[in-house]
Amino acid sequence: MWTRLGACAPILAAVLLGQELHISGQRIRAHIQYLASDELEGRGVGTRGEQLATDYLASQLRAEGVKPAGDGGTYFQAVPMIGATTLPSSVMNIVSQHGQVEWKLGTDYVGTALSQQPQNDFDAEAVLVGHGIYAPQYNWDDYKGQDVRGKVLVFFTNEPPSEDPNFFNGRALTYYGRWTYKFEEAARRGAVAALIIHTTPTAGYGWGVVAGSWGKENVQLRLKPGQAGLNFAGWITQDAGAKLVAATGKTIDQLLALANQRDFSPIDLHVRIAAHIAVKLRQIESRNVIGRVDGADPQMQSQAVLFSAHWDHLGIGVPVRGDSIYNGALDNASGCAVVLEIARIWSELPEKPKRSAVFLFVTAEEAGLLGSEYYGEHPKIPAGQTAADLNFDMLSPYGPTRDIGVTGAERTTLWPLVQRDAQRMKLEIAPDPEPEQGHYYRSDHFSLARAGVPAFSISPGTDYIGKPATFVKQAFEDFNAHRYHQPSDEYHEDWDVSGMEQIAQFGLTLGLDIANTPKLPTWKAGDEFLAAREKSGVR
Repeated sequence: MWTRLGACAPILAAVLLGQELHISGQRIRAHIQYLASDELEGRGVGTRGEQLATDYLASQLRAEGVKPAGDGGTYFQAVPMIGATTLPSSVMNIVSQHGQVEWKLGTDYVGTALSQQPQNDFDAEAVLVGHGIYAPQYNWDDYKGQDVRGKVLVFFTNEPPSEDPNFFNGRALTYYGRWTYKFEEAARRGAVAALIIHTTPTAGYGWGVVAGSWGKENVQLRLKPGQAGLNFAGWITQDAGAKLVAATGKTIDQLLALANQRDFSPIDLHVRIAAHIAVKLRQIESRNVIGRVDGADPQMQSQAVLFSAHWDHLGIGVPVRGDSIYNGALDNASGCAVVLEIARIWSELPEKPKRSAVFLFVTAEEAGLLGSEYYGEHPKIPAGQTAADLNFDMLSPYGPTRDIGVTGAERTTLWPLVQRDAQRMKLEIAPDPEPEQGHYYRSDHFSLARAGVPAFSISPGTDYIGKPATFVKQAFEDFNAHRYHQPSDEYHEDWDVSGMEQIAQFGLTLGLDIANTPKLPTWKAGDEFLAAREKSGVR
């Protein structure tokens, strides 16, 4: 399907009037088909698949007339990483006055060392610290001032439940609920190790997702000089957790109920965790891919609108029904394809907008947003000169919708513009269907938001044209159960990519408007990222 932008997006009519510029579903389809092919072996970080994927992205940008914006005049930004694989010889035991219980790697626990050392030995007291959150703005402190240096911290993922929008954003998960925050906080407090007790309700996904993601090589940004990492960071099953907390005389559910109370204080579990964590380390020189199209205004072309998507997936892993290649067609060859198509159209515009455009394809999203984190710390356009980041991640192949997802846009001064562009494309703005899952903090735009850049993902809505009202729920449940982070996330010829065209069209429309907006956007008053924006020089 070919869509004439001038006809379907009135806001672009003045720019594209009389020009044969189209969002091409055929091109989007071809990009996905190649990036998700078995030849790329699942696009694992630090593999042959990475080389092929990033070379392809760079070659497409070059062919589309997009200039290199990486290191030394190339399309690539080097991202130094360490690959850490926990070896089967690793041992972890619960030690109490009654003896010891051995946990089995992969069955009872998964995880790895973040110390970036090959041998990690510890024997330390285990302390339950609730949700592991210190959030003074919400008057919440799970640590209550206790010194936890040298201890093994045990906590639940997620955060205290509430319907109050002024308390951890009510049902909407904040960053405090993410496992990444909890490990970061544990390291800041000098813990030797950290364990999350997995429950499906608190995590939002089953143990199989955890075991699949953590049961292979873990990719990490290299530690900075003087920076320390945990000797072990990982997850334990609910059954393993029950053994760990047995001496308290309480069940997991009872302890979770206590952890949800403001007056919770750390609980000594009366056991030690004795562990030998052996890790195989691998030096990785991964890379982000970056291209740029200069703006037309000499005063504003140093500023840019950023379009982002992650190119990586899970590589080759545990076979499922004989297939070991985790192709990642929707996650996230789809987002890369849309950003490439936006780059092509932007580059072909005879009259460019005032600001420049940067097209960023990041590494290691699946390992915890590492490529975008590195770019946020080493941007090619300073955060204070980046107008916005529009991110594209895991788009659906089910056709167009009557609505569109832009969760997080309402927190920025771009909100009226987003609403106007949606209205002009006759799209409703879909509410976040799962605010309790904290999707805003689980994709690469979050790394840019932390740097102060107004950032959000553009995603399909939930009202699919020609589909019954129950379609989205069924499709989502089917994808989560049978394709998400599995080898079956593969490209199919019968996909309807017209919905991806719609997403590309909206992203291009909004990006062009942002590129011509006189004033740099920022975060609304009171937002958690406003201080970072002001620090970058934008007020």
